[in-house]
Amino acid sequence: MDFNDTPEEATFREEVRGWLDANAKQRAPGERIPTLADDRTGAVAEAQAWQARKADARWACITWPAEFGGRGATPIQNVIWKQEESRYAVPPNIFTIGQGMLGPTLMVHGTPEQQERYLPKMLRGEEIWCQLFSEPSAGSDLAGLRTRATRDEASGDWILDGQKIWTSGAHYSRWGMIVTRTDPDAAKHAGITYFVVDMQAPGVEIRPIKQINGATNFNEVFFSGVRVPDENRVGAVNDGWRGAITTLMNERASIGAGGAAGPGYGDLLRLAERISWNGRPAIEDAAVRERLADFYTRTQGLQYTGYRTLTALSRGQTPGPESSMSKLVGAAMRQQMAAFALELQAASGALHDPAFAEDEAAWQAAYLGAPGGRLAGGTDEVMRNIIAERVLGLPAEKRQDKGLAFKDVPTGPQA
Repeated sequence: MDFNDTPEEATFREEVRGWLDANAKQRAPGERIPTLADDRTGAVAEAQAWQARKADARWACITWPAEFGGRGATPIQNVIWKQEESRYAVPPNIFTIGQGMLGPTLMVHGTPEQQERYLPKMLRGEEIWCQLFSEPSAGSDLAGLRTRATRDEASGDWILDGQKIWTSGAHYSRWGMIVTRTDPDAAKHAGITYFVVDMQAPGVEIRPIKQINGATNFNEVFFSGVRVPDENRVGAVNDGWRGAITTLMNERASIGAGGAAGPGYGDLLRLAERISWNGRPAIEDAAVRERLADFYTRTQGLQYTGYRTLTALSRGQTPGPESSMSKLVGAAMRQQMAAFALELQAASGALHDPAFAEDEAAWQAAYLGAPGGRLAGGTDEVMRNIIAERVLGLPAEKRQDKGLAFKDVPTGPQA
């Protein structure tokens, strides 16, 4: 395999570097990539300013078609842009949900009026978006959602009632995209309609969820008689599952393109080199070296699997199932690496204060946040089903609710 850029890719990379050098400062060695911000005023405002600067130079959403403000860039050019931007001290990207998932959905299923209203401000970061999909009883099985949208025949508006959960960034989002149940007499995957909802509308209540690592980026969102005009409907009534699938396909691509945040294998190796273990550097202990070798092997496997995806993109081909396998292996491995890092730190691994903990408590944050990484974008169990059915060709699971009207689907113990 040739790991070098093609001449065209090398030219594009130089163009990207030239603009970034003129507009941003490179990260210092060891400086960590910033993570998603929880506040509305500090890092969020900085991220919006950086996004606007990129938009002015047409470096925002470069894969979007030119008619929507992008460059019509290829997937491999987008990879190059992300690789280069990650080398600079820029604000966290809080726009992935809107620009990577919902914007493309509007391009496919939205009306020209919706595209003209929402996409320009989405591209510039002026309006931040959230995704209102998961519910307490509909996580991996999204089609089991129960949030209702009822038509007000007098005005033509829709009235929303229900609850969504695990909504990233809802507390600083201006708009959301929501899937709702509009026909309970239809089968589970039918009778669903997709809407754009104003997050500041009367009846919308956002409750941040305090996570175990102290962050509050996830939210519960409650809808009580929220009025949504029919012009905010995306796609046909009861045909929202098509729009939801478009969004979910873009979600997998966005998560895969973004890579994993937090400390990696190199950080773990340096920790083992400097920390004491039984009176000597941990790196000299045979058991520690065995664990490090295992993590290195899996890290390299993930890296070269990722190269297969890059090779396909560079050749203009559609990548295969590598992202599903990488997500399944990588999410679990990052959790195991963080747990081992805390084990190396012994009693000090219980410290969560960046002023006192090793590596500014990066491993503590990684350990506490790792379980969420095994849920976001598809649980381990869902990923195994995808690999089994769509990669290995194994028989699909039997579905007892297939063809049933949603209102007749069992939801608990029956009398």
